[in-house]
Formats: sequence, structure tokens, C-alpha cells
Amino acid sequence: MDSSTGQTDFSLKGKGLKLNEKSDIEPHLSVLRGCGESVKKVWLSGNTLGVGSSKALAETLKELKNLEASLCFACFPYVFYIDISDIFTGRLLSEIPQALTYLLEALVVLPKLQTVDLSDNALGLNTQAPLVAFLSAHTPLRNLILSNNGLGPRAGKLVAEALSVLATEKEEARKAGQDIPNLETIVCGRNRLENGSMAAWAKAITAHRGLKIVKMTQNGIRPEGIEVLVKQGLRYATSLQVLDLEDNTFALLGATALADTVLCWQHLADLGLNDCLLGKAGATLLAKALGRGPKSLEALRLTFNDIDLSGLRELKLIIMGEGIPLPNLKRIELNGNRFSEEEDDVEAIRECLLGRVGAEGEEPVMDELDEMDEENSEEEEKFEGEEEEGEEEEEEEEEEEEVEVEDKDIVEKKAEKIIKDAEEEPVATDEDETIDALAAKLGGTTI
Repeated sequence: MDSSTGQTDFSLKGKGLKLNEKSDIEPHLSVLRGCGESVKKVWLSGNTLGVGSSKALAETLKELKNLEASLCFACFPYVFYIDISDIFTGRLLSEIPQALTYLLEALVVLPKLQTVDLSDNALGLNTQAPLVAFLSAHTPLRNLILSNNGLGPRAGKLVAEALSVLATEKEEARKAGQDIPNLETIVCGRNRLENGSMAAWAKAITAHRGLKIVKMTQNGIRPEGIEVLVKQGLRYATSLQVLDLEDNTFALLGATALADTVLCWQHLADLGLNDCLLGKAGATLLAKALGRGPKSLEALRLTFNDIDLSGLRELKLIIMGEGIPLPNLKRIELNGNRFSEEEDDVEAIRECLLGRVGAEGEEPVMDELDEMDEENSEEEEKFEGEEEEGEEEEEEEEEEEEVEVEDKDIVEKKAEKIIKDAEEEPVATDEDETIDALAAKLGGTTI
């Protein structure tokens, strides 16, 4: 318990408790109940709850009408949340849906509960139903955190559709005179959302135009899915401040969609595109687009994107070029790209950013460039190309020679057989007739 701030925190975080039945969790619930309405924050992550203990916990949570809960994470400016991440480790798949149902049915009636963290719980097709029901109905929801839940594209689509329903429910509640917050944060990473759920996610994002933070990292989204997500969804989130799509595949198609959209986000402060395979052309295209804004951008994350020296120079132009297109940029990440860390442009960018944040900045202005893949010179690339072309020609010639040899062997064997057959035939009385007959047979065979 912590009441130093005038409000009480209840925490079992990280204790590794195995709470199977009501009797296992009751001693902790009695402490929770003893705090009465002063409880604002509840932390339950890092324990494992069975059906019986989940039901008992749910009954107690329903009594906490003032439950808010603080999320100690810099991205969230609001402090309303309950942490029930990682609470089903070691549980049977058959246990989770019922246990989750008890908990979410309790949370849905809490009028001040604005942030819910359900990360690190298995919520795939077999266990998504309680989550979908909760997300469709909990109108106070402001911040949703779902990371590493194993959703997959099918369950991911159902979650997105539930958020679209929630947008309608929020509007209806506002019309009824209720003070309902916007959904401002969606964190849904490491969930294999893939291309198959992107149309549903784009629709959900479009429905919640007050979104400020979207993090959909490591979801196996391919370029076609990125294009749908950006063009049909994210472009309408004009209040966006943080966008992180790390470790999805953009290529030129996705990079083009992003370049066409960045000007829609005039409040964007943090753009995360690490390990997105933008490619040389895609990275250069994006850099040119950022040269037109948004001027609010403070952090740009571009590691492992095949950015070459020309792309680096484009980035230098938007950071410190004429008119200073990105005057507020204070942090850039460039490791793993295709230029040397010793390039003059790298040092120029670093010095420029240091001048903006000063020596006492909270984090370095640039990441460590210790995994760079230096770009080949034009002569090296030309030589490698010619070498590869020569190897291909040699392989083709060898294949042709092999075919010729095989054909020759077949012809020779065929000829030998014809000769042998001819030798075994009865000898003609007329030698000339025998020779003529053999010549006629061999006439259809060439060597």
C-alpha cells in the first residue's frame, strides 16, 4: 500500500502468487476492501489467477466505484488504469475465458476506469469473446494496452470491430449527457495482426478520431496492409502525437503511403519506423515528405531501413537545411543503415541536435551506430553486377553443353542399336542392297 500521495495504491505486482481459489486470494482481498473508496490504483501483474480467485476478485472490484489507477509510463498523460497483464501464466486454455469474463464484467461497470492493460495474456480466437464484449461496451475507456496476446488476424479483426462499436456507444452516451472521454491510446503490438485485419483496424481508427497514441509494432503487416492502415485509417487521426509501427514491412508501397500522409499529423512528436524495410527509395521519399512537416516532430526512429548516403543527405537537409523544416527534432535513430558512421553528415546531424537539447538532455540525440552496413561504391556494385551476370552466362553455357552431351550420347546409342540390328539381319545376296538398306535406316539418325 502507498498513501503518500493522498490516495491508496493496492499492488500485488510481480509477487508470483499462484491464486487458484477464493481462499487463496481472500487474505489480499480483505486488505483491499479495508481501504474502502480511497483505492485509486490496482496492480495485479505477474501473478497467476484461476477461475475461483478471478471470480472473488471481480466481486471485490465491483465495489471500487472510484477505481482509477495510475500507469507509470511517460506516454500516458492520464492516470486511470488497472494492470491485469500477465495473470494467466500456467493456466489451462479452458480456464482463461471464464476467469477473464468474471474480471471484465466487473471492470465494465466501473465509471472512472479509463486505462486497461491486458498485455501478456493469451487472448486468441478461443479466449477473445470476453475481451470483445468489454471493448464494445466500456465507454469510459481512454487508453487500451494489448501487447503480446497472440491475437492473430482473425481475433485481431474482432477486437478492431469491437472498437468500432465502442465509438458508436461513446457517441450515444454523449448524446445522453454523459461526460465521455475519447479513446486516445491504442497499443497493440506483438499480436500477429497481419494484413488480414488491417481493413478492420483502419475502420476502428477512423471511428476514433481523437487518437493521440498508436503503437502497432511487430505485427507481421506487409506493404499492402500498411497502405490500407495508413490511407484508410491513420490519415484521419489528425490529433496523432505518437506513431510507432516498428518491425512491420513497408517497402516502397508502404513508404509512399506514409509520405503522402505525414502532413495530416500536425501534432506528431514521435515517429517510430525502426526495422520497417523502407528501402533506399522509400526512405528518400519519406525524408522529402518530412521536409514539408510536421514541424512538431521531436523524435524520428529509422534504424535498419537500408537508408543509403543519399537518404542520409536528405535527412540532413530536413534537420538543418534551409528553413529548418524540422526545428524541434531532438532525437534520431539511424543504426543498421547503409552508410558509414564516420560520414561528415552523421557528425553534422549529431552536432545540430546537441545544440538543440544541450549537454543535459534526457537521452542521447542519436543512437549508437555500431551495426552499420556500409554502402558499396558504384564501381563495386557495377563489378558485382558484371560478375553475377558472367556467372549466370557461364551456368547457362554449362547447361547447354550438358544437354548437347546428353543428346549426342542418345544419338550414338541409337545408331549403335540400328547397326547391331542390321548386323543381326539375314545377309542379303546382293551386297549393294544390304548397304542401301542400312543407309536408309541410318538416314534418320544424325550425330
